[in-house]
Amino acid sequence: MTELAEPVSALDEAPQLSLSTDAARNLATTTKSTPQMQGITSRWLLRLLPWVQTDGGVYRVNRRLTYTLGDGLITCVTTAGETKVLAPDLRELRYLRDFADDDALRALADRFVERRYERGEVIAEAGSPAEELVVLAHGKAEKRGTGRYGEDTRLEVFSTGRFFGEQLVAGDDTPAEFTVRALTPCTVLVLTERALAEAGERIAPLRAHARTARLAETTRNGAANPYGEASIDLLSAHQGEPQLPGTFVDYELSPREYELSVAQTVLRVHSRVADLYNKPMDQIEQQLRLTIEALRERQEDETVNNRDFGLLHNAAPEQRISTRSGPPTPDDLDELLATVWKEPSFLLAHPKAIAAFGAECSKRGIYPSSTELNGHRVPSWRGIPLLPCNKLGVSATRTTSILLLRTGEAAQGVIGLRQTGIPDEYEPGLNVRFMGVDDRAIISYLVSTYYSAAILVPDALGVLDDVQLGAES
Repeated sequence: MTELAEPVSALDEAPQLSLSTDAARNLATTTKSTPQMQGITSRWLLRLLPWVQTDGGVYRVNRRLTYTLGDGLITCVTTAGETKVLAPDLRELRYLRDFADDDALRALADRFVERRYERGEVIAEAGSPAEELVVLAHGKAEKRGTGRYGEDTRLEVFSTGRFFGEQLVAGDDTPAEFTVRALTPCTVLVLTERALAEAGERIAPLRAHARTARLAETTRNGAANPYGEASIDLLSAHQGEPQLPGTFVDYELSPREYELSVAQTVLRVHSRVADLYNKPMDQIEQQLRLTIEALRERQEDETVNNRDFGLLHNAAPEQRISTRSGPPTPDDLDELLATVWKEPSFLLAHPKAIAAFGAECSKRGIYPSSTELNGHRVPSWRGIPLLPCNKLGVSATRTTSILLLRTGEAAQGVIGLRQTGIPDEYEPGLNVRFMGVDDRAIISYLVSTYYSAAILVPDALGVLDDVQLGAES
């Protein structure tokens, strides 16, 4: 049987008449990009914060005297299936803020009992006697009251740590003017008037302190105004010669001070790399550029999340609200705008939260407009830029937060803090210091950036919490 010969292509038979591309590439000059880094973001927060020169490394925020302290939340802990109030956090109650007897606080915490409510059940009824202090240990509830024209109106959404009925400890039995209803399954811890009475002498100093604090609440420089500040007595009159009131503006005796934080690293480059492989790009310059980018990313993350000065942890309790149903709706953002209604500058949200908000708008047939910001077209709501920031983290339950800021010293807003003119300054507030060459010929540079942030008055920052992003597809 004769075997058939394999066909031979004309390309295999033809001799090569020119230089191959593979060989030619050895002589060609390659066009290179600068080193790329996926971790670089737009860093809108750092770009838009007004930066204030902070000589001496400390910025003091002087304010009128206020009576609001703490974070306004009472922490509840669960151990072996039993939920309890964290006793020191009872100082968040208005009349116990400077109460020093820890034993009495623990005795009070022991008197709380646990209750559970299903969605839709009433936790407290308007008009009922004020006989309970209620702390929401888990879940979400709504506070409803009667509007101006007799309609039923949602006044507030309570989330974990919120409480109501604190006047109980001061002996004030004024009935509540609102109803609290569970929006989700809720666990609450309740302190009753009967439990207080049974505690007897163990908490007698606490009750006496609360009653005294309640009586003294309006004695210094007039009553506290709606912002918690000591009032300035004024008189408005046109007829006659009324007696003018005397007054003064009281200041906080221990104002908050912000010290500059620092992010640092040591950049190391071998001398032979710097000497021999320096064209067409300067190796030290590119190493330094990417190092600075990483430091700036850390700076923005700290500005959002640092427990000492970060925006998420320093927002006033009254400036924090929760979403009504989970996903961020137009109604939620409108309510957030109401917390920073005096010249809001911009909204800050995780990119997925912006997408979730867009989806909610589409469901309602609403199409938010965009606005121009520093030469960029960005999404907006009510004319306020809605900017992405991946430093606003997403929890394991796929919830996040949205921030609304008013910025600038003149507007009593949020400001960034830094010190310029530092030795070996490379960028404002960032320096690069040569540390020498060691015995292995490694060149070292100390790269440092100094920064912080300050909230000048509480209503400069609003936070929308419990923003649900939905399940991963």
